[in-house]
Amino acid sequence: MENSDQEISSILTKIKRYLPNQAPLKDFVFLNTLACFQDRKFHQAMHEASSIFGVRTYYTIEDFRRLFKEGQIKSEILEKVLSNRNLNIEEWNKILFEHIFASDAPARIGRLRKNWKERYKIDIDSTVHPTLFRIIGSYLDQGISIWNFPGIQNGFLNSLREMERTSLSSFFNDERAKDLLLSGASLEDLLKIVVGTPEHYEQYLFDQQFAHPGWSGIVAIIEANPKTLLDTREITLEDLICLELLLEIDTLDQVYGSVWAPIGISYETKSKGVIEPIGDNTESITLSIFQEAYEWSYYEEVLNGILKREKFPEEHPSIPSFQGVFCIDDRECSIRRQLEKQDANCETYGTPGHFNVEFYFQPNNSKFYTKVCPAPITPKFIIQEKNDKKRERKDFHFSKFSLGLLSGFIMSFVYGFFSAFKMLFTIFRPMQSATFVTSMNHMDPSSTLTVLNENNAVTPEGLQIGFTVDEMATRLYDLLMSIGLNDHFASLVYFVGHGSSSSNNPYYTTMDCGACSCKPGSVNARVISWIANHPPVREKLRERGLHIPDSTQFIGALHDTGRDEIAYYIDVALTVENLEKHKEVTQTFNKALMLNAKERSRRFFSIDTSKSAEKIHKQVKFRTVSLFETRPELDHATATLCIVGRRDLTRGLFLDRRAFLNSYNYQLDSDGKFLQGILNAASPVCGGINLNYYFSKVDNQNFGAGTKLAHNVIGLYGVSNGIDGDLRFGLPKQMIELHDPLRLLMIVEHFPEVVLNTIKVNPCTYEWYENNWIHLVVFHPEEHRFYRFNEGQFSHLELTELEIPVIADLTAVIEKTDKNLPVYILK
Repeated sequence: MENSDQEISSILTKIKRYLPNQAPLKDFVFLNTLACFQDRKFHQAMHEASSIFGVRTYYTIEDFRRLFKEGQIKSEILEKVLSNRNLNIEEWNKILFEHIFASDAPARIGRLRKNWKERYKIDIDSTVHPTLFRIIGSYLDQGISIWNFPGIQNGFLNSLREMERTSLSSFFNDERAKDLLLSGASLEDLLKIVVGTPEHYEQYLFDQQFAHPGWSGIVAIIEANPKTLLDTREITLEDLICLELLLEIDTLDQVYGSVWAPIGISYETKSKGVIEPIGDNTESITLSIFQEAYEWSYYEEVLNGILKREKFPEEHPSIPSFQGVFCIDDRECSIRRQLEKQDANCETYGTPGHFNVEFYFQPNNSKFYTKVCPAPITPKFIIQEKNDKKRERKDFHFSKFSLGLLSGFIMSFVYGFFSAFKMLFTIFRPMQSATFVTSMNHMDPSSTLTVLNENNAVTPEGLQIGFTVDEMATRLYDLLMSIGLNDHFASLVYFVGHGSSSSNNPYYTTMDCGACSCKPGSVNARVISWIANHPPVREKLRERGLHIPDSTQFIGALHDTGRDEIAYYIDVALTVENLEKHKEVTQTFNKALMLNAKERSRRFFSIDTSKSAEKIHKQVKFRTVSLFETRPELDHATATLCIVGRRDLTRGLFLDRRAFLNSYNYQLDSDGKFLQGILNAASPVCGGINLNYYFSKVDNQNFGAGTKLAHNVIGLYGVSNGIDGDLRFGLPKQMIELHDPLRLLMIVEHFPEVVLNTIKVNPCTYEWYENNWIHLVVFHPEEHRFYRFNEGQFSHLELTELEIPVIADLTAVIEKTDKNLPVYILK
């Protein structure tokens, strides 16, 4: 018996590893959808995942052939890929473009449970799933339902048992399933009834749980970390499986009585284990060749652009007009370029948007707190917002009186007509409503933050409230040194976080800052600015050789990437000179934001990009408050690059908002200490964003979330297609339509040997590059050549000579197309 329990426990552990690991909506963080395969080489993992789950992991061969005809896969690059693999070019060209491949082989998962249909002529999932999903959805509910699930404090199965004992009705149609629940039947007992033979338990459970991976995945996440829900629930994956088996037994009993036999008894195929190594075949090799050629056709264009741009160095003033430190987010790539166009004497920098301060944030009067730093980090600090004067405005739609019998009846008639009229009006004249979510409301600008730890204050949970002076100085020093801002400080330095705004969008957190666990970066920008303005911190920095002039003042800000608006958080009294300077900089930002909105608008089908920037900016803001707008902004669509180096590598290079830009000066980091911190953060954050989009694009039905139009918000923690559908754990169709499924290319400016030693320090970071989930290229700062990392070492990368256009103005180009643009060098 003990051995059986251990075997079943081992099966459950294996299933949890392969289930989606996407957290609830409030913490929707971009992750590698197939992280469970990340210990394998990328192409091997793609083949295995496709064979096991029956999903697409690349574009189809027909798609690749079309891309070749359109010129997006360059013939010379395809030939280079074949040569690098030592393959016969003539022979493989016939396979690539003429061979007809057989239809897809059946997936491993699902092969046992499909026998319910073949043997018993019953679609057991369509009968069981609606009841199963509604029970679990009600139990996990975070505030949509009026009444709590009965007996919720007793745990999931115990609450069901209590309901069965005390209710007149039952979840089950026959007595056997009810008796099994009340008697506390074990998982093994239920598997013996449904499956019969222990050697088929693993296959059956994989089949069963991956028929609804979204629900199974969310339960496994909550089991591992109950605090992922604000209103915690006690539930395990084993609980879910037990209930599902009970419902299956009940369904079969109702249809067949006691005549049916366990499904595994007559199953003749020998189970070797669902997850086992799978060898390559001609089709998988063909797909991997096309994918490599597709990726490097774009990568080489970018690398050629950097080399040619590098020949046009610019002279910079000794003291810039102002400096802006932005998140590395790809959407900030264009606003930085627009600022530099408006003011050639300004400097912009990029760094992960948590700005090297890791903490939880607790809003004013809230008993809950949220993480605002990269997801893998577990902070020891908390920043609390204090504001005794502010009172939150309440919308009458959310009044508690709407729940009463008489008051609810009256409110429905009185306010219902008004709400219908208001909604109709907003169709023609969009405006902010109760459904409008904006990052500007994440923190009140007039509040105070507990940045400084006083009297060793801690919370009951043991979190330190604020930072000590030494802790602040260390974080600011590491941040400034890592981005190369160690001297020539401007009189005004802006730390600019980012967030977004939208209406009627359950995926609103995906549009905020990935480095802040998909929360707005406003609090982080304000905290790091407060730290940089704090005199004792500056004194500590001077002791370490980093001198910030007394005339330099720091301002926190938030860029709303949906509306292209900016808010400033000024927690220090600006000098007269800096106050006047700030007014000038504000005008520069406003012009850049309007031009940025115009550049973005070319991808919005409802906007005429030829209009003036001012008119387009108004239309872009209207999009964020429109209830019917499924694409308020395109988020990280097309993000393909991460460039870690000095701004001179990319300043004046048009990358079409496809690049994460992390400032870094190799001259200040000979041993790669700061680079290690950058790559430890950028690899999972940027790589996770890129791969989440990649998989949601190549197979939106299985890895994505389908269209937003059919989505229902379930319990405030997930979305499903329809009321009885599985929870969707990927990205909706409207977010990925314009995305090109290319892996991330990481470009680092440093010496190859330093980068190699750096990435090897952290095994989790090294895995991204060793197994080619992220491509890594190093720009040698002295040789001015690129080196590619592959098979554990760097080798010189011979680029194909490509022409990179040099243009003076992008306006005409932007107004003529809504597609991805090539790399341009801007005069």
